Amino acid sequence: MNIARIMIPKVSTVFLHEKDTVRQGLERFTIYGYTAVPVLNEQEQYIGSVTEGDFLRHLLAIQSTELKAQEQYRIGSILRRDFCSALSIDAEFQQVISATLNQNFVPIVDGRGALCGILTRRNIIKYLAQQDGLR
Repeated sequence: MNIARIMIPKVSTVFLHEKDTVRQGLERFTIYGYTAVPVLNEQEQYIGSVTEGDFLRHLLAIQSTELKAQEQYRIGSILRRDFCSALSIDAEFQQVISATLNQNFVPIVDGRGALCGILTRRNIIKYLAQQDGLR
């Protein structure tokens, strides 16, 4: 399976950096409407994902929904590093299927751990349908 052919490339995805403010993250979630996005470090390596639930837990913990107050907090302090595991760009088909059964999207990384793009369930289903001649 050539993951690069069916993934959504990094330039077409929404992601955050660990040093972005929580306000920036909230604004990005509001604009795009996603429930989770990948988070990168300064070297563009995938380090985890942040979800709507992570933002909600943060807002409850600090007891403020004021956007200005969110500028003092960083995405790196609220993300879950163990959520939404990444796969290598050269992962085997079975690894891809297993990951997409458990995650809405799968971050795809290169040998350095840098984000190349994401693979969604929709992409996998479309790929399998084309392989089976259903499309």
